[in-house]
Amino acid sequence: MREIEDDVRRVRRERLLARGADPDYRDPLIYESVDQVLHRALEAAERDALLLPDFLNSDEDWTLSSHLRFTSHRPVIGPVLVFFKRRVLLPLTRWLFEYSQDNFRRQQHVNRVLFACIEALAIENARLKQGQVEPVGRVGESGADGS
Repeated sequence: MREIEDDVRRVRRERLLARGADPDYRDPLIYESVDQVLHRALEAAERDALLLPDFLNSDEDWTLSSHLRFTSHRPVIGPVLVFFKRRVLLPLTRWLFEYSQDNFRRQQHVNRVLFACIEALAIENARLKQGQVEPVGRVGESGADGS
């Protein structure tokens, strides 16, 4: 199984390099490190257990709102306007609303993944600062033994 994962990772890396990806990806160790960080981030996003959204005041600050609310501040004609919006305008623009909802769902997923990536990188940065994780060396750099 590990061989299959390595082959898939190698093919993906070669494909990215062929399309002009960051030249640092030529080093398999750097690519593998980035791959692992991003996979951990995706897993954290799926579990919905992220720290960054918790820093925000409420879910409304980072969650996209996709529901429609029809209201009016006009006391006399307001109910007529709300009725017109619900019964005439909404059916006419339903396709746009459904298209937008699909985009909102996709954007919400991207937001969660980006939050997870930021958190994973922050964790890795904290570990590096504490000396718990050795930074990934680049091809051609000398090792710790001075060779």
